[in-house]
Amino acid sequence: MKFNMKLVQASLIAAMAAASAGASAAVFPDFTFDPIGGAPFVADKITGNYTEIVTFDGLGNFATSIQWSAGQFVANDGNTALTAGTTRIGVDYGMYALFQGTGTVTSSGGAFTFTFNTANLGLWIDPQNDATFAAPALGTGSWTIGGGADDQIGSGSLMSGSGTLTAACSGINCGSFGIINHFGLVGDGANYFTSPSPFYNVSFESGQLNSFQVTGTQQINGSLDVVFGVPEPTSIALMGLGLVGLGVSLRRRKQA
Repeated sequence: MKFNMKLVQASLIAAMAAASAGASAAVFPDFTFDPIGGAPFVADKITGNYTEIVTFDGLGNFATSIQWSAGQFVANDGNTALTAGTTRIGVDYGMYALFQGTGTVTSSGGAFTFTFNTANLGLWIDPQNDATFAAPALGTGSWTIGGGADDQIGSGSLMSGSGTLTAACSGINCGSFGIINHFGLVGDGANYFTSPSPFYNVSFESGQLNSFQVTGTQQINGSLDVVFGVPEPTSIALMGLGLVGLGVSLRRRKQA
């Protein structure tokens, strides 16, 4: 399938705006996770917090390096938070992701628009639950991970991603972003994400932006949710991430 990337990006931005207005009906694909120290359980979303180092070059380009820590599994189409007693996350193990990307930034009508051009991610299990994270000096750098040895269980590369930030906003909830990645389990990944098999080959990341200056190098943070799916617009849970417009665009493109 070939994608019209400009159409994808425009639809992604428009869909996120619709989602921020509360227009969403979530249908997330289920997966089964077999945790360290517990029994397998079914969930459909993973929530967490991210810290980002982003560098703007003053010429309309940015580079970003993100560390995300998973905090909770959620079930029932994103409505039922599972307890740590069930999932054991943060008790017997940790989970985190590292993401690096580059793109462009534009400004219009009091808002900034960020468009990813390249990106890659890695998903990790921290079996000792002791990982520490040191941020890079620039968005072009990599995070330094301390603690015991961790296991990479997933990897991904960019399909499309965009975000918006209200320039005059201060505090939290000043914008949002959505990223779609090709995704695959690696290493012992299939021993953790046990169903479906083969596992979903797309991951969707939807996050919230707090206020920051679009200049130089900035450290920002916010919340970020992850769901998984397949690259078929009728079944990839786009609505729950506010990406319904993107799904319509991809379906029309496929039928053309």
